[in-house]
Amino acid sequence: MKHSRVVLALSLFALSVLFSLWFHDSKLRVAAMIFFSLPPLLLLIGVVRGSAKASFWAGVLGLFWFCHGVMEAYTLPAVRGYALAEVALAIVVVVASSWPGVSARFGKK
Repeated sequence: MKHSRVVLALSLFALSVLFSLWFHDSKLRVAAMIFFSLPPLLLLIGVVRGSAKASFWAGVLGLFWFCHGVMEAYTLPAVRGYALAEVALAIVVVVASSWPGVSARFGKK
């Protein structure tokens, strides 16, 4: 497996763990786990299997996770640590998912 896929897989797993820790005391825990923790795990399965579509959708959802983390960090000081971790992991997801395309486009010819 390529280095970028390993980084992407690890960051998706870390996002899922982060969301599980973040929402473990929520009244809507089941809904939060389905909406936040399940998508990174499903994408992780696809990334580990080598699916280009899973990598693409991880990058697309990474933009959502980035926006969500920024919004939460700005509006809720109590969860700022979780939100900033989400922002950092979302950046890693976007970069790792797009790295093969960027290196193919701008790499040595």
